[in-house]
Amino acid sequence: MLVYTRTAGYRHDSIPAAATALTELAADAGLSAQTTEDPAAFTADRLARCAAVVLVSTTGTVLTDAGRAAFETYVRGGGGLLAVHAAANAEPDWPFYGELLGTRFDGHPEIQPGTVRVDAHDHPATASLPECWEWTDEWYNFTANPRATGVRVLARADETRYSGGTMGADHPLVWCRDAAPGHGRVLFTALGHAAESYADPAFRTHLAGALRWVTGG
Repeated sequence: MLVYTRTAGYRHDSIPAAATALTELAADAGLSAQTTEDPAAFTADRLARCAAVVLVSTTGTVLTDAGRAAFETYVRGGGGLLAVHAAANAEPDWPFYGELLGTRFDGHPEIQPGTVRVDAHDHPATASLPECWEWTDEWYNFTANPRATGVRVLARADETRYSGGTMGADHPLVWCRDAAPGHGRVLFTALGHAAESYADPAFRTHLAGALRWVTGG
């Protein structure tokens, strides 16, 4: 599993904790994980050996043209992608990546407590979470609702429980795109701003289920 943490914009202090947690969760799943910030890692040969690519709070343009081409080939060939938190703010001028996620980051209010409404208890990423999950995070807003692009929304933000939401009653936070002709499994979680999140048992179970799903487990 390739864990990619390069940033070309805002850099989250939680990235080291996230990379450590994902490496541990990969090991629990019988996978080895390699963490890198080197865009040269995105080659066809290397990606072909990966069960999944994880983008951890990547921001800005973090891939070269050659890396984009290799990554697109990988995903179109069935490779799995887990995108975490600020990965929604990566590759802003690459249409393929935007289409893959289904939307783009559009700001957030200050970090504060809120409620995650879990819609899918039959998915590994959210199966163990309560229907109303009290959580503290940056509650990301998006340029459009990704539901319109065919993703399956697994969990939403309850905008009545915090300040600064802009998407209304249907505010996706976690969603996935099933494997189909032209791409492998894709899952995005907007959660994970703070370093302490990655030591939280519920959040780690969320990530473990997401990893299991994107790798086909």
